[in-house]
Amino acid sequence: MAYTKTILPQNEGKEIKNEDKSKYEKALELYDTNLNDAEVQAAVKKIIEEKVPQNDTMEVKKFLFGSIELTTLSTTDTEEKVLKMIEKVNQFDREYPDIPHVAAVCVYPVFTELVANSLEIDGVEITNVCGNFPSSQARMEVKVAETKLAVADGATEIDIVLPVGKFLSGDFEGVCDDINEMKQACGEAPMKVILETGDLENCSNIKKAALLSMYAGADYIKTSTGKEKVSATPEAAYVMCQAIKEYYDKTGIQIGFKPAGGINSVMDAITYYTIVKELLGEKWLTNKWFRMGTSRLTNLLLSEILGKETKFF
Repeated sequence: MAYTKTILPQNEGKEIKNEDKSKYEKALELYDTNLNDAEVQAAVKKIIEEKVPQNDTMEVKKFLFGSIELTTLSTTDTEEKVLKMIEKVNQFDREYPDIPHVAAVCVYPVFTELVANSLEIDGVEITNVCGNFPSSQARMEVKVAETKLAVADGATEIDIVLPVGKFLSGDFEGVCDDINEMKQACGEAPMKVILETGDLENCSNIKKAALLSMYAGADYIKTSTGKEKVSATPEAAYVMCQAIKEYYDKTGIQIGFKPAGGINSVMDAITYYTIVKELLGEKWLTNKWFRMGTSRLTNLLLSEILGKETKFF
Protein backbone atom coordinates (compact mmCIF):
# COMPACT_ATOMS: atom_id res chain seq x y z
CA MET A 1 0.00 0.00 0.00
CA ALA A 2 1.49 3.32 -1.03
CA TYR A 3 1.15 6.45 1.06
CA THR A 4 1.88 10.07 0.16
CA LYS A 5 3.46 11.59 3.23
CA THR A 6 3.51 15.27 4.00
CA ILE A 7 6.43 16.36 6.15
CA LEU A 8 5.21 18.98 8.59
CA PRO A 9 7.32 22.15 8.58
CA GLN A 10 8.99 23.12 11.82
CA ASN A 11 7.56 26.65 11.38
CA GLU A 12 10.17 28.23 13.66
CA GLY A 13 7.66 29.83 15.99
CA LYS A 14 5.06 30.70 13.35
CA GLU A 15 1.45 29.98 14.24
CA ILE A 16 -0.02 27.00 12.39
CA LYS A 17 -3.57 27.53 11.18
CA ASN A 18 -5.97 24.81 12.28
CA GLU A 19 -6.82 23.86 8.68
CA ASP A 20 -3.09 23.22 8.06
CA LYS A 21 -2.83 20.68 10.89
CA SER A 22 -2.99 16.95 10.25
CA LYS A 23 -5.82 14.89 11.71
CA TYR A 24 -3.32 13.47 14.18
CA GLU A 25 -2.27 16.89 15.45
CA LYS A 26 -5.92 17.77 15.84
CA ALA A 27 -6.45 14.56 17.80
CA LEU A 28 -3.60 15.45 20.17
CA GLU A 29 -5.35 18.73 20.97
CA LEU A 30 -8.18 16.73 22.57
CA TYR A 31 -5.81 15.66 25.36
CA ASP A 32 -3.61 17.28 27.98
CA THR A 33 -0.10 16.39 26.85
CA ASN A 34 1.68 19.09 28.84
CA LEU A 35 2.88 16.86 31.66
CA ASN A 36 5.21 17.70 34.53
CA ASP A 37 7.82 14.99 35.03
CA ALA A 38 8.18 15.70 38.76
CA GLU A 39 4.42 15.39 39.27
CA VAL A 40 4.39 12.05 37.44
CA GLN A 41 7.27 10.81 39.61
CA ALA A 42 5.38 11.85 42.75
CA ALA A 43 2.19 10.11 41.60
CA VAL A 44 4.10 6.91 40.86
CA LYS A 45 5.90 7.03 44.20
CA LYS A 46 2.55 7.35 45.97
CA ILE A 47 1.11 4.33 44.14
CA ILE A 48 4.20 2.23 44.91
CA GLU A 49 4.17 3.13 48.60
CA GLU A 50 0.43 2.82 49.17
CA LYS A 51 -0.83 0.19 46.71
CA VAL A 52 1.96 -2.21 45.70
CA PRO A 53 2.18 -4.08 49.08
CA GLN A 54 -1.45 -5.22 48.88
CA ASN A 55 -0.79 -6.82 45.47
CA ASP A 56 2.13 -8.91 46.69
CA THR A 57 0.00 -12.08 46.73
CA MET A 58 0.16 -15.58 45.29
CA GLU A 59 -2.91 -14.88 43.12
CA VAL A 60 -1.23 -11.88 41.52
CA LYS A 61 2.03 -13.76 40.98
CA LYS A 62 0.20 -16.56 39.15
CA PHE A 63 -1.61 -14.00 37.03
CA LEU A 64 1.66 -12.28 36.19
CA PHE A 65 3.23 -15.58 35.16
CA GLY A 66 0.36 -16.07 32.74
CA SER A 67 0.94 -12.60 31.26
CA ILE A 68 4.58 -13.17 30.32
CA GLU A 69 5.75 -13.09 26.73
CA LEU A 70 8.69 -15.49 26.92
CA THR A 71 11.28 -13.78 24.78
CA THR A 72 14.55 -14.46 23.02
CA LEU A 73 15.80 -11.63 20.81
CA SER A 74 19.54 -12.16 20.75
CA THR A 75 22.14 -11.92 18.02
CA THR A 76 23.21 -15.41 19.05
CA ASP A 77 19.76 -17.01 18.69
CA THR A 78 19.77 -20.34 16.87
CA GLU A 79 17.09 -22.80 15.82
CA GLU A 80 18.28 -25.08 18.61
CA LYS A 81 17.93 -22.35 21.24
CA VAL A 82 14.47 -21.34 20.07
CA LEU A 83 13.29 -24.95 19.83
CA LYS A 84 14.52 -25.61 23.38
CA MET A 85 12.45 -22.64 24.61
CA ILE A 86 9.33 -23.93 22.85
CA GLU A 87 9.86 -27.44 24.19
CA LYS A 88 10.00 -25.96 27.69
CA VAL A 89 6.66 -24.20 27.11
CA ASN A 90 5.12 -27.49 25.97
CA GLN A 91 6.63 -29.39 28.91
CA PHE A 92 5.54 -26.79 31.45
CA ASP A 93 1.89 -27.16 30.53
CA ARG A 94 2.12 -30.91 31.20
CA GLU A 95 4.09 -30.67 34.46
CA TYR A 96 2.32 -27.69 36.05
CA PRO A 97 -1.36 -27.87 35.05
CA ASP A 98 -2.40 -25.67 38.00
CA ILE A 99 -0.21 -22.73 36.94
CA PRO A 100 -1.17 -20.60 33.90
CA HIS A 101 1.06 -21.06 30.87
CA VAL A 102 2.84 -18.02 29.44
CA ALA A 103 0.75 -15.73 27.26
CA ALA A 104 3.09 -15.71 24.27
CA VAL A 105 6.54 -16.46 22.93
CA CYS A 106 8.40 -13.66 21.19
CA VAL A 107 11.11 -14.32 18.57
CA TYR A 108 12.60 -12.90 15.39
CA PRO A 109 10.60 -13.66 12.21
CA VAL A 110 13.28 -16.01 10.88
CA PHE A 111 12.19 -18.51 13.57
CA THR A 112 8.43 -18.14 13.18
CA GLU A 113 7.78 -21.20 11.08
CA LEU A 114 9.82 -23.33 13.50
CA VAL A 115 7.78 -22.03 16.44
CA ALA A 116 4.47 -22.51 14.63
CA ASN A 117 5.37 -26.13 13.85
CA SER A 118 6.64 -26.91 17.37
CA LEU A 119 4.28 -25.12 19.75
CA GLU A 120 1.65 -27.52 21.10
CA ILE A 121 -0.18 -25.34 23.61
CA ASP A 122 -3.44 -23.62 22.68
CA GLY A 123 -3.65 -20.01 23.81
CA VAL A 124 0.06 -19.22 23.56
CA GLU A 125 0.47 -16.50 20.96
CA ILE A 126 3.41 -16.30 18.55
CA THR A 127 4.78 -12.78 18.69
CA ASN A 128 7.27 -11.46 16.14
CA VAL A 129 9.29 -8.27 16.24
CA CYS A 130 9.09 -6.78 12.74
CA GLY A 131 9.79 -3.62 10.78
CA ASN A 132 13.58 -3.65 11.22
CA PHE A 133 13.53 -4.13 14.99
CA PRO A 134 14.93 -2.51 17.09
CA SER A 135 15.76 0.69 15.15
CA SER A 136 12.80 0.87 12.73
CA GLN A 137 15.30 2.43 10.32
CA ALA A 138 14.57 0.81 6.99
CA ARG A 139 12.63 1.48 3.81
CA MET A 140 8.92 0.95 4.28
CA GLU A 141 8.87 -1.68 1.53
CA VAL A 142 11.33 -3.78 3.56
CA LYS A 143 9.38 -3.37 6.80
CA VAL A 144 6.09 -4.27 5.14
CA ALA A 145 7.58 -7.33 3.42
CA GLU A 146 9.09 -8.63 6.65
CA THR A 147 5.76 -8.22 8.45
CA LYS A 148 3.70 -9.93 5.77
CA LEU A 149 6.14 -12.85 5.66
CA ALA A 150 5.99 -13.20 9.44
CA VAL A 151 2.20 -13.41 9.41
CA ALA A 152 2.30 -15.90 6.53
CA ASP A 153 4.73 -18.07 8.53
CA GLY A 154 2.40 -18.19 11.53
CA ALA A 155 2.93 -15.08 13.66
CA THR A 156 -0.28 -14.26 15.54
CA GLU A 157 0.92 -10.92 16.96
CA ILE A 158 3.36 -8.33 15.59
CA ASP A 159 5.54 -5.89 17.55
CA ILE A 160 6.90 -2.88 15.67
CA VAL A 161 8.96 0.11 16.79
CA LEU A 162 7.68 3.65 16.49
CA PRO A 163 9.95 5.65 14.15
CA VAL A 164 11.51 7.61 16.99
CA GLY A 165 13.63 9.86 14.78
CA LYS A 166 10.59 11.09 12.89
CA PHE A 167 8.75 11.68 16.15
CA LEU A 168 11.55 13.71 17.69
CA SER A 169 11.84 15.82 14.52
CA GLY A 170 8.14 16.70 14.79
CA ASP A 171 6.97 14.68 11.78
CA PHE A 172 3.88 13.34 13.53
CA GLU A 173 2.03 12.74 10.28
CA GLY A 174 4.94 10.68 8.94
CA VAL A 175 5.06 8.67 12.19
CA CYS A 176 1.36 7.86 11.95
CA ASP A 177 1.48 7.06 8.24
CA ASP A 178 4.26 4.55 8.93
CA ILE A 179 2.36 2.91 11.78
CA ASN A 180 -0.83 2.76 9.75
CA GLU A 181 0.91 1.17 6.80
CA MET A 182 2.42 -1.44 9.10
CA LYS A 183 -1.02 -2.07 10.56
CA GLN A 184 -2.30 -2.91 7.08
CA ALA A 185 0.61 -5.33 6.62
CA CYS A 186 -0.35 -7.15 9.84
CA GLY A 187 -3.72 -8.18 8.43
CA GLU A 188 -5.74 -9.77 11.24
CA ALA A 189 -2.76 -10.06 13.60
CA PRO A 190 -2.87 -7.54 16.48
CA MET A 191 -0.05 -4.97 16.36
CA LYS A 192 1.96 -3.63 19.29
CA VAL A 193 3.78 -0.34 18.85
CA ILE A 194 6.98 -0.03 20.88
CA LEU A 195 7.43 3.62 21.89
CA GLU A 196 11.05 3.24 23.07
CA THR A 197 10.18 5.49 25.99
CA GLY A 198 13.77 5.79 27.20
CA ASP A 199 14.57 7.77 24.06
CA LEU A 200 11.56 10.11 24.17
CA GLU A 201 13.13 12.59 26.61
CA ASN A 202 10.11 13.44 28.81
CA CYS A 203 6.63 12.40 29.93
CA SER A 204 4.89 14.80 27.54
CA ASN A 205 6.55 13.11 24.57
CA ILE A 206 5.66 9.67 25.91
CA LYS A 207 2.00 10.62 26.11
CA LYS A 208 2.03 12.16 22.62
CA ALA A 209 3.71 9.06 21.17
CA ALA A 210 1.20 6.80 22.91
CA LEU A 211 -1.79 8.75 21.62
CA LEU A 212 -0.45 9.01 18.07
CA SER A 213 0.23 5.27 18.01
CA MET A 214 -3.30 4.45 19.12
CA TYR A 215 -4.90 6.81 16.62
CA ALA A 216 -2.70 5.32 13.86
CA GLY A 217 -3.85 1.76 14.54
CA ALA A 218 -1.95 0.22 17.49
CA ASP A 219 -3.77 -2.60 19.28
CA TYR A 220 -1.21 -2.44 22.11
CA ILE A 221 1.40 0.06 23.17
CA LYS A 222 4.67 -1.25 24.56
CA THR A 223 7.38 0.59 26.47
CA SER A 224 10.68 -0.58 25.07
CA THR A 225 12.75 -2.88 22.91
CA GLY A 226 15.11 -3.68 25.76
CA LYS A 227 17.99 -2.71 23.49
CA GLU A 228 18.49 0.90 24.66
CA LYS A 229 20.14 2.23 27.82
CA VAL A 230 16.77 3.02 29.44
CA SER A 231 13.98 0.49 29.10
CA ALA A 232 10.64 0.24 30.93
CA THR A 233 10.12 2.50 33.94
CA PRO A 234 7.12 2.88 36.25
CA GLU A 235 6.85 6.52 35.20
CA ALA A 236 6.59 5.62 31.51
CA ALA A 237 4.02 2.94 32.36
CA TYR A 238 1.98 5.47 34.35
CA VAL A 239 1.86 7.93 31.44
CA MET A 240 1.06 5.24 28.89
CA CYS A 241 -1.77 3.83 31.01
CA GLN A 242 -3.08 7.36 31.51
CA ALA A 243 -3.12 7.80 27.72
CA ILE A 244 -4.84 4.42 27.19
CA LYS A 245 -7.57 5.35 29.71
CA GLU A 246 -8.21 8.77 28.18
CA TYR A 247 -8.26 7.30 24.66
CA TYR A 248 -10.70 4.61 25.80
CA ASP A 249 -12.95 7.23 27.43
CA LYS A 250 -13.11 9.24 24.19
CA THR A 251 -13.32 6.41 21.64
CA GLY A 252 -14.55 3.31 23.46
CA ILE A 253 -11.59 1.38 21.97
CA GLN A 254 -9.63 -0.78 24.41
CA ILE A 255 -5.87 -0.83 23.85
CA GLY A 256 -3.49 -3.30 25.51
CA PHE A 257 -0.36 -2.44 27.48
CA LYS A 258 3.01 -4.20 27.52
CA PRO A 259 5.98 -3.15 29.64
CA ALA A 260 9.20 -4.74 28.40
CA GLY A 261 12.91 -4.42 29.04
CA GLY A 262 14.43 -4.05 32.48
CA ILE A 263 11.81 -6.08 34.36
CA ASN A 264 14.34 -7.70 36.68
CA SER A 265 12.41 -8.73 39.77
CA VAL A 266 9.05 -10.00 40.96
CA MET A 267 8.49 -6.66 42.68
CA ASP A 268 9.07 -4.85 39.36
CA ALA A 269 6.30 -6.97 37.84
CA ILE A 270 3.95 -6.31 40.78
CA THR A 271 4.63 -2.59 40.40
CA TYR A 272 3.53 -2.63 36.75
CA TYR A 273 0.48 -4.73 37.67
CA THR A 274 -0.44 -2.18 40.33
CA ILE A 275 -0.13 0.78 37.94
CA VAL A 276 -2.41 -0.96 35.43
CA LYS A 277 -4.90 -1.84 38.18
CA GLU A 278 -4.99 1.70 39.59
CA LEU A 279 -5.19 3.58 36.28
CA LEU A 280 -7.06 1.17 34.01
CA GLY A 281 -8.94 -1.13 36.35
CA GLU A 282 -9.95 -4.77 36.33
CA LYS A 283 -10.97 -4.75 32.66
CA TRP A 284 -7.27 -4.66 31.72
CA LEU A 285 -6.19 -7.36 34.16
CA THR A 286 -6.30 -10.27 31.74
CA ASN A 287 -3.46 -11.88 29.84
CA LYS A 288 -4.95 -10.47 26.64
CA TRP A 289 -4.75 -6.81 27.61
CA PHE A 290 -1.75 -6.85 29.95
CA ARG A 291 1.52 -8.44 28.86
CA MET A 292 5.09 -8.36 30.08
CA GLY A 293 8.04 -8.80 27.75
CA THR A 294 10.65 -10.68 29.74
CA SER A 295 12.39 -14.03 30.09
CA ARG A 296 14.33 -13.71 33.34
CA LEU A 297 11.09 -13.18 35.25
CA THR A 298 9.69 -16.63 34.45
CA ASN A 299 11.97 -18.54 36.81
CA LEU A 300 11.79 -15.83 39.48
CA LEU A 301 7.99 -15.92 39.55
CA LEU A 302 7.90 -19.70 39.36
CA SER A 303 10.28 -19.94 42.33
CA GLU A 304 8.00 -17.77 44.45
CA ILE A 305 4.87 -19.65 43.35
CA LEU A 306 6.44 -23.04 44.17
CA GLY A 307 8.18 -21.81 47.32
CA LYS A 308 11.62 -22.99 46.24
CA GLU A 309 14.31 -21.91 43.81
CA THR A 310 13.35 -23.27 40.40
CA LYS A 311 15.14 -22.94 37.08
CA PHE A 312 12.70 -24.49 34.65
CA PHE A 313 13.10 -22.12 31.70
